Amino acid sequence: MSDGAISDGAISDGAAPRALAAWCPDWPVTALLGPHPAPERLMAVIERGRVLAATDAARAAGVGRGQKARTAQATVADLEIHERQVDEEAKQFEQVADAVGALAARLEVLRPGLLAIPADGPARYHGGEERLVERVYDAIEAAGHECRVGVADGLLAAQLAARTQQLVPAGDSPRFLAGFPVAELGDARLADLLVRLGLPTLGQFAALPVRAVADRFGAAGLAAHRQAHGLQARPVIARPPGLELTVEERFEQPSLLAEPLVFAARALAERLHEGLAAAGLACERVEVEVECADGTCAARAWRHEGLLSVGAVAERVRWQLQAWQHRQVFAEEAGGVVALRLVPDGLVRDPGRQLSLLDGDRETAERVERAVARVQAILGHAGLVTAELAGGRGPADRVVRTPWGDAHQERRADGPWPGRLPAPSPAHVPAVPQPVRLLDADGREVAVTARAEACGAPARLVLAGRALEVTGWAGPWPATERWWEEDARRMARLQVTLVDGRALLLLVEGGRWRIEGAYDS
Repeated sequence: MSDGAISDGAISDGAAPRALAAWCPDWPVTALLGPHPAPERLMAVIERGRVLAATDAARAAGVGRGQKARTAQATVADLEIHERQVDEEAKQFEQVADAVGALAARLEVLRPGLLAIPADGPARYHGGEERLVERVYDAIEAAGHECRVGVADGLLAAQLAARTQQLVPAGDSPRFLAGFPVAELGDARLADLLVRLGLPTLGQFAALPVRAVADRFGAAGLAAHRQAHGLQARPVIARPPGLELTVEERFEQPSLLAEPLVFAARALAERLHEGLAAAGLACERVEVEVECADGTCAARAWRHEGLLSVGAVAERVRWQLQAWQHRQVFAEEAGGVVALRLVPDGLVRDPGRQLSLLDGDRETAERVERAVARVQAILGHAGLVTAELAGGRGPADRVVRTPWGDAHQERRADGPWPGRLPAPSPAHVPAVPQPVRLLDADGREVAVTARAEACGAPARLVLAGRALEVTGWAGPWPATERWWEEDARRMARLQVTLVDGRALLLLVEGGRWRIEGAYDS
């Protein structure tokens, strides 16, 4: 195990070695606009409906990270909104990784826009940590990008040090980390629980007894507790003799395109996880390697820490392959790619899953994860989703669907939601609302005025050419969305019961009625 790796050279207590982190702020914006956008450009990149990054001008005008997209647009009328393009971020960041990779034998990408290298070996070679930091700055600036660099004991402290461009003295990481919020651990569930328990900072969490943390929060909580202490999450161990964990797929026909290799990535990721699990191990990094027909190879390491699912590993392989698409790797002179490999590095013992305040039934959860992995392999990453109730006006708005394994979009369930439908909610919400006609006793279309009054009492509902008598109705409840724009959406909802016993929720918009939900299962 090379002592140049970030996670290598650990001693028995898992002390964290020195690490250097380089962060390019607002990388989602940089990947779309380039390193030097016009100073007056008002633009934000969103992910799952919330602002992920913004230009300096947009932030100065009041746009902030985590802000809802519609709130940001209401704050800045001329704001450009772009959906995040992770593939483009990874492709553009490859230039930065190449520039920094020339300074150290080992480099790992934590995410597009953030990378890390071991500090000890490169610092000795370049004449000290301060000189190493200068060389990293120079390399990234030569590539045309701005960055922030930090050095500290351990990867977590180095990432936080990069934000304020600090060199945290050796042994001082626990003090440096103490004031940061527990959300910096990267585990939203654990952070939420700790805040509710009255432990909002890393220092307060670190002060808890180790035994109590292990009992109440399980292995994941114990690893986070060690990080809060400025230690390595789990000590690295030597590779067991004779154990081969690298997984490889060779191709009969060399490929000059990334797409055919992407299909093999998920199967390789599954084999990687199966091999690690069978050996009772996890890994801190996974290295993506490709071999070309002329014998040349290319490799890039991504952070794993035993936390990436099969789908997450496959996604990072796809990012890397597409980042290499326009480089020598896929050039005709190289003859095309003949092999794709995943190499686990920085092996740690997998403590398994222990029931804790954060866990449910272990056996059930493992069966679900295996089944989900098989279904997603067939249907694709977005083919299987989880649903979570959130805030909204209509029944369809209140359900947030997220691909399995992704973080749920946060949306406040409490108000205010002007025009929100009163309880109870429909038991069934169709994927495609069915158009209907709502008539009064004289056969005229029932309309809703600007004062939210029905023009005539509903008497018949025409559904699929069949007229059904309306036996009761309630409403209408008006709702206006994006009222500050010219193309504001104005609608109203009305509940009806029919002679056949059904109870329906109807929505009218632009003078047209449709079924939005049914109250019978």
